[in-house]
Amino acid sequence: MTPLNPIRSVPAPAGYGAGDVLVIFGEVFGRGYVNGLIDAAEKAGMTVLYGTVGRRDAEGSLRPLTEEELAAKGHGPIINVPLEAGFDKEKASDGLTLSDRLNALGKDWEEGSLDLAAIEEARLKGEARFKASVADFMAALKPHLPEGANVLFAHTMAGGIPASKRVLSVSNRVFKGMDARYLSSKTYWDSPIGRACEISFEEVTARTLTHLVEGSADLRAEVEAKGGRVNYVAYGYHGTECLIDGSYQWQTYAPYLQGFAKMRLEDLAAEARATGANVSVYNAPEILTNSSGVFVGVELPLYRLLNALDHEAESAPFSATVKANCAAKLTDGEAALARVQEILDTYHADPSTQYMRVFADWPQHNTPEQMNIMLGSSAELRAMHKDSDDLMTSYLSQIVFTACGHIMLHQSWTADSAAYWMGHDVVSKTLGVTGLPG
Repeated sequence: MTPLNPIRSVPAPAGYGAGDVLVIFGEVFGRGYVNGLIDAAEKAGMTVLYGTVGRRDAEGSLRPLTEEELAAKGHGPIINVPLEAGFDKEKASDGLTLSDRLNALGKDWEEGSLDLAAIEEARLKGEARFKASVADFMAALKPHLPEGANVLFAHTMAGGIPASKRVLSVSNRVFKGMDARYLSSKTYWDSPIGRACEISFEEVTARTLTHLVEGSADLRAEVEAKGGRVNYVAYGYHGTECLIDGSYQWQTYAPYLQGFAKMRLEDLAAEARATGANVSVYNAPEILTNSSGVFVGVELPLYRLLNALDHEAESAPFSATVKANCAAKLTDGEAALARVQEILDTYHADPSTQYMRVFADWPQHNTPEQMNIMLGSSAELRAMHKDSDDLMTSYLSQIVFTACGHIMLHQSWTADSAAYWMGHDVVSKTLGVTGLPG
């Protein structure tokens, strides 16, 4: 377990500037955490180079983006080498993929079995493919780096849920089930499906960081030989501190089964630092994104940002504007903000959620009582909005990822730890530098 290591103050301005390069190792889909880093880099005058995970053709073969797909992305230069991570689409020697095996488990998925040797064979094939793609990516990237440039790699790989209807149907009960539809995440995690997911999560979320660092070693040496720096940042989630009962307290979401891979990500960052690479994982506060939408309730602590904005001197001047913008999204307007706080107070004080505030036990599994209050609170808060597609949490998420991007960019210049936490305190303080987004 990595010790909790919160960033308490806004980092000093980094040495990045015009001619330096931010490299997105992965692909940008919609608005999420990485957009804050991109905005910060562009504000510093850096060039942003994008990656892609590629696409699968009708026969299932991985391919680069077409010219039409490149144009549709709507942002600047893409290193068009497919960086699809994972192995669920790789066939073992028996012709079956991991997805095939999981779909075959049927309704007896708890008692079924999987051929772990065949799964490892497919994992190694996927790993070899990915490492070869990383080598091609670095070769294609090199001509885009100006002489003497500083380079910041942003590792954005995450997830790894196998493409399987069986996994999807069971996972929906784990993450969204309550009462009769409740399903224990520990039962899930101890099953063949859970074992397969654990391997897949680690491959996508964690091991890709090692492949990035090792695959860029020669390029890093060349950049450093010419006077430039090469730094690496990765996105983590390991709970976050938010203002509860007047003090910043760590809390988390459950069941966050990807958390085991996120811990491995932190371990691999530490191993990379031991080799001389400046690698850090930044554990970001909960936000609402397209990818986090499956984790209903993960957004609940985000409402607490309103408390932190009042609490910190740097953000206090912006607090009234934020609250007004949030109130405008609620059916009952400003009067409803008090009810929002009541719901959060009840949620965080409930006996069934207290175990989710024990850092040493992370990641935690779900319980029936915890899921009932978490999903119920989330549904009540969502119902208070005028438009379910225009939520307070979407607006607050933009504030969080904008601040986190600024913190990560500037902290990376002098980072001295494998893992950091960005809580609501430093997010709020950062508004004093960045102002409100948009």
